[in-house]
Parts: sequence; structure tokens; C-alpha cells
Amino acid sequence: MDSDMLCVFFIWFLINWRALNRLVMNYLLIEGYKHAAEKFSEESGIEPELDLDLIVDRMATRVAIQNGDVQLAIEKANDLNPLILDENPRLYFHLQQQKLIELIRASKIEEALQFAQDELAPRGEENPEFLAELEQVMALLIFEDIHNCPVSDLLDPSQRQKTASELNAAILSSQCQEKDPKLPNILKLLKWMEEQLSEHANFPKMNLQNASLY
Repeated sequence: MDSDMLCVFFIWFLINWRALNRLVMNYLLIEGYKHAAEKFSEESGIEPELDLDLIVDRMATRVAIQNGDVQLAIEKANDLNPLILDENPRLYFHLQQQKLIELIRASKIEEALQFAQDELAPRGEENPEFLAELEQVMALLIFEDIHNCPVSDLLDPSQRQKTASELNAAILSSQCQEKDPKLPNILKLLKWMEEQLSEHANFPKMNLQNASLY
């Protein structure tokens, strides 16, 4: 694609706000933001592509994990579809791993050790990748200050978000829905196009951190 074609596509996308609004709606639906999707629909006139009521139970699993209640998330996922976890051993391992992290966060060390031995170690023996991940979590027990150690990122909210997103994607797949929002990839493409075009012309560029042009 030459620079002229890139420029035409870039400008077309920026002025096609309806297409952009659909991408935003797609993101809100897949990520489970029901109230935001309802408000955005009112303001933009874009109709949701699926029943917003279907989002409620899926969103409940995300909230449960973000609150550290992994068992509740597992129960709600099973209520939606008992096969989701049965058919996704990696996902189930990551949920159990997150449960272990929450036990360590709560300083329930003996319970954490027993849980790791009973629930996670057998799965780690069957899968070297799982074992490596388990060892990383268990490393939290080595340090007195778990919030200031080489693996402290496991205690960050982003770790809960990662686990919640993995479960969210599995639920969407089980409902024959898209599991990945289109917007992040489109933004990456636009940033790449900016870099290519900036070699040939000067124009306002996007700041994705604060949604502005500079």
C-alpha cells in the first residue's frame, strides 16, 4: 500500500464516525460494559448487536474475579455453561492459579500450600507449562514482602484483569460471539499508518492516552 492510498484510508476512517461508533459499541459489548453500552447507544444512535441482558451474568464473573472471589466466578461460569471449564483446561488452571494468588494475598499460607498441593501440583505434573507458571506463583512465598519482590506483578490488578478477560473470552466463544474486540487492533493499525505517513507529510497525530490530537 503506497503513501497516497494510506493517506486516503486514514482520512476516510477519521471522518467515518459511524464506523468508529460501531467499533466502540463492539468493544463495550465484548468487554461486558452493559450500562456504558446502553448510554452510548442513546447518545450515538448505534443499536447493540446483541441482547444487553446477556451481558449481566458474564459481567458478574468479571466483577467476582476483580474482587478476588474466584470461586464465585467459577460457579457463575458453570451456571452459564458447565462445559466452559471442562473444555478449557488451561482456563481452569489459570482460575485455580488466581485462587492461589488470592490466598497468598490474604496471608493464608498454610491454606495456600495445601491448595497448591491438592489442586495445582497434579496439573503441573501433567503440563510443563503449567508447572512453570505454578512455580512463579509459589515464589511469592519466598519473600517476606510479597508486594516488593520480583514476582509482585502477580498481585497487581492487571493480573486479575488478565484472568477475568480469559474467562470472558471463553464465555463469549461458548455463546458463538466474538471474543476479541476490534477496536484495539484498529488503533494499533492506525498508529502504524501514522508512522508510515509521517515520513511523507506533517499532520495532527493521535494521542491515545488522553484521546486528543497533537
